[in-house]
Amino acid sequence: MTAGAELRLPGQPLDDGELVFGEPWEAHAFAIAVRLHERGLFTWPQWATTLAEEITRAQAAGDPDTGSTYYHHWLAALERLVAETGAASTENQERTRQAWRRAAHRTPHGHPIELRADDFEQ
Repeated sequence: MTAGAELRLPGQPLDDGELVFGEPWEAHAFAIAVRLHERGLFTWPQWATTLAEEITRAQAAGDPDTGSTYYHHWLAALERLVAETGAASTENQERTRQAWRRAAHRTPHGHPIELRADDFEQ
């Protein structure tokens, strides 16, 4: 059994029984959700319910449900639970997202992105 296999939820992309991540951010989102669960921010049933609701919401909005957007739903569920539990408000999440965008924009390709205090002030 691979790491995380015991945490697999229905619908997660698999290849030969192994979890599949198409991009590095998908693996990061998976790991963050698992870690926050381990720290007690939410239960696994809360996670599964929130993820299912996000998938249903996306399908109602026209998501083709091909599996290619699975981790977008995973991220939406993660952001929602983080806000609902009070760990970080949606406003704080958006502020941080914008700070990362500003930092990434000024960073030359191939260099590490570094956040500065002024990234949060704009």
